[in-house]
Amino acid sequence: MSAAQALRQKQAPIKDGYRSDPSSAVVTLKSTGSLDDHSITCKLSDSSAVKEAHRVAGLHQKAGGDDPAISGELCSGDMLLDALVACSGVTLKAVATALGIPIASGTVTAEGDLDFKGTLGVDKTAPVGMTGIRLEFAVKFGEREDGREVSQEEVDKLGKLTERYCVVLQTLVHKPTIAVRLAGSGGGKEGEGSSREVSHKTEL
Repeated sequence: MSAAQALRQKQAPIKDGYRSDPSSAVVTLKSTGSLDDHSITCKLSDSSAVKEAHRVAGLHQKAGGDDPAISGELCSGDMLLDALVACSGVTLKAVATALGIPIASGTVTAEGDLDFKGTLGVDKTAPVGMTGIRLEFAVKFGEREDGREVSQEEVDKLGKLTERYCVVLQTLVHKPTIAVRLAGSGGGKEGEGSSREVSHKTEL
């Protein structure tokens, strides 16, 4: 059996299941990171897949992939949320440090809603990408030497500046122009490949 046949055989019952029960294709991916009081870092939660994967991406189980705890393969959607959690967490700590806001501990969580009917081609009207992403910070503030509490105004400023200066968040919000190029060689064919540019414009 060829690799293509094996993949089709594995995905066929999954696609049939999504056709008969469309809601079963919709999942919420999630990533979590933690903040501490001694470094400008954000530590991503370690799942068994992350520990074994060495940054190897594979198919999500809902698309025919193996159990990540066994295969050690990460879902790219999870990795996208990981990047958002990591970047926003580090940005929050950097901004808090610059503003003199003490952070004792905290958790950063990102969730993304994804309908697998889109990426598997089960329903041409279903979106392929995530349709909603939620980013949440749960922060415990530390004590200042002078005893002053962190004000609501400071919390608001911390949130606004974190949003403004988080590279990954701003990249998702403002949809950059993406250039895609596929170049192939071998198999009796030589060429420069094909390329296309995808432009997304967002009103700022």
